[in-house]
Amino acid sequence: MNIVFETLLNGLMLGALYALFGLGLSLIFGVMRIANIAHGELVIGGAFMAFSIAGAVHLHPVVLVAIVTALMFAVGWAIQSALINRVLGPDPLRPLLLTFGLSVLTQNLLVEVFGADSRSLDVGAFKTASVVVGQFSLGLLPLVTFGLTLALFGLLHWSLHHSSAGRTVRATADDPEIVALMGVNRRQVFAAVMALSAALAALAGMLLAMRSTVTPFSGAERLLIAFEVVVIGGLGSIWASLAGGLVLGLVHAVSFRVDPASGLLYGHILLLAILLIRPEGLAGRRRTR
Repeated sequence: MNIVFETLLNGLMLGALYALFGLGLSLIFGVMRIANIAHGELVIGGAFMAFSIAGAVHLHPVVLVAIVTALMFAVGWAIQSALINRVLGPDPLRPLLLTFGLSVLTQNLLVEVFGADSRSLDVGAFKTASVVVGQFSLGLLPLVTFGLTLALFGLLHWSLHHSSAGRTVRATADDPEIVALMGVNRRQVFAAVMALSAALAALAGMLLAMRSTVTPFSGAERLLIAFEVVVIGGLGSIWASLAGGLVLGLVHAVSFRVDPASGLLYGHILLLAILLIRPEGLAGRRRTR
């Protein structure tokens, strides 16, 4: 029985990281109605940016995370302002192709600069530290990830509903044409949303690199997990992405315990089942909220 509860708890911890993978993607889709194929490379790009900075300057992990998150916020803003805003329109294929090109380009740049070897972020004893909760021993890093994910989801929800900037984002998501008539520069709103998405993706990438290894080719798998989180939860719904991440994490944790050779197979089966039975996701298709 203890093994069952420990597996479920570990699944929730893993699911929190999955949810963080999907949060930025859900935000982008909910506001701009586009699928960012380069999202996985933003996740891995944040990790490799952290590798570069950590290799040049010795910084406390918290400081490193803050610096990389801020830098990736600027990168996301630049990508949206300089590139994606130029192709937005009634045809969804143009931004899809552009972000696919960005994904391929970023992956090849990472290989050129860093090579294909796997890497991880050195956080010392924090990586293997654990705390005892009742009869269970839980990793401190997964627990911090879980708490941070909940805090970020809650903060984003509060910001969207209780700040003027959040209300502007929600109005832009509902009807960008009407918002533009009211004097709001929707392209700047899109840039801010992409910047936030990139920062969240980078944070997820660094947390991933702290607990395991990544390579320049890891972006595709992270993108797939992010899409599964968003689709399982429900397109355009932020809280549904949290639920989708937790469900997917539980499925992976249980499947790894029962069938260690299965990899991500049962998560893909769950996605297929959701698409066939409830294509709008567990929470249904809703606007960003």
